[in-house]
Amino acid sequence: MNCGRGPAPATMVRCRQCSASVAAPAGARAVQCMQCCCVTRVGGAGRQLSVVRPIPNFGGGRGKKRAVLVGIKYTNTRACELRGPINDVKCMRYILTERFGFANDCVLILTDEERDPCRQPTKANIRMAMHWLVQGCSSGDSLVFQFSGAGAQVPDCDGDERDGMDEAICPVDSFQQGPILDDEINQAIVRLQRHERRPGRAHQWQQQWKDPDERAA
Repeated sequence: MNCGRGPAPATMVRCRQCSASVAAPAGARAVQCMQCCCVTRVGGAGRQLSVVRPIPNFGGGRGKKRAVLVGIKYTNTRACELRGPINDVKCMRYILTERFGFANDCVLILTDEERDPCRQPTKANIRMAMHWLVQGCSSGDSLVFQFSGAGAQVPDCDGDERDGMDEAICPVDSFQQGPILDDEINQAIVRLQRHERRPGRAHQWQQQWKDPDERAA
């Protein structure tokens, strides 16, 4: 806790590929180099993953079917721009709503074409969306998480990968905030989902999110 002392200083990490110095925000487990785009794990990062609570703009659909669709083109970033992610999201949304009966308000979309800051695919928003996905879920529910964008590999430090590498997804702000490792995705969606199924837990995730048009009405 900073207690009004200002943000914690960033840790400087040397890129494992090009040796450039990269600033790692406090608590980051990995960072992405702005020079070569390589992902480097932050040394000494703890294995315990913190739970990120949703902000009021998230919350949401209470149906038995729920989805989070993320698409990132990386326009105006140092990463190579991708052409397909937005179309991937649109196609998946159509399939889910028209073929599999997902309600529109139970499909949360994060893309870098969205004007609403809460719908931008930042690291913080993707984390909150993953927790929204599993809030109040129960056995038999259908949950979908799709990410269409850039990925990376990071040397594994906890011995849970046969090839010695963790996989990671790159949010739109991954150069500043770092990628999201597969360990965290497993923690947020799989392990937290089991925890959320316990009686008395669902009431902790009651904030609502609405479409921008609904909020403006």
